[in-house]
Amino acid sequence: MMNNLIRYLDSIVARDPAPRSRWEVLLYPGVWALFWHRVAHRLFRSRLFFLARLINHLSRMLTAIDIHPGATIGKNFFIDHGFTVIGETAVIGDNVTIYQGVTLGGTNPTNGQPGKRHPTIEDNAIIGSGAQILGPVVVGRRARIGASAVVTENVPEGATMVGVKARSTLVAAETWAKEFMPYGTPCKEPCEPSGLARVEQLESELNRLRDQVALLSAHRSAQEPESPGMTGT
Repeated sequence: MMNNLIRYLDSIVARDPAPRSRWEVLLYPGVWALFWHRVAHRLFRSRLFFLARLINHLSRMLTAIDIHPGATIGKNFFIDHGFTVIGETAVIGDNVTIYQGVTLGGTNPTNGQPGKRHPTIEDNAIIGSGAQILGPVVVGRRARIGASAVVTENVPEGATMVGVKARSTLVAAETWAKEFMPYGTPCKEPCEPSGLARVEQLESELNRLRDQVALLSAHRSAQEPESPGMTGT
């Protein structure tokens, strides 16, 4: 039991550059949320639904993380900070990292049945701050979901998804092969800038093109010969 706890804490230290020791990790709300979820999940599987939801409710008040007792979670799951919501039929694999403000939400089943309606997150995936993954989609192994992305379709293994609606971007093989990268993406991630940054980039390119056109026009005017009718005799 103690060895499993130490391995779990070490897995968080390996992914988070902030803590200076295992003791600090024991203060993380994500660690406590996962602990209480393990208890609630056992009660849920024993069909003690009220007790399971009671523990879930208390855990949410203490940690600002809402994990439904029915969710299935693998080994070394790390929630960095809080305000995360994980639905009942969500399935999370091993070594998954989730940053703050993430929702693994459900969709209304068209057939009226309460079947699988939340995402499946496979091993070693990383989900950025504020991302919304909705419906019974599958996020493949080692995939990365960018901050504030909205995912409503399956994500291939190793893909990086950005934007609303999320789209895939290419990642160099040597980056994909790394064991883990804090905060999900490298500093020079080949993702398009979005929002105001994209508008500013386009305006800068437009101004540069205008300057080039003006320079070419002035150069052409200087090289053109004067009209014969305008010269003196």
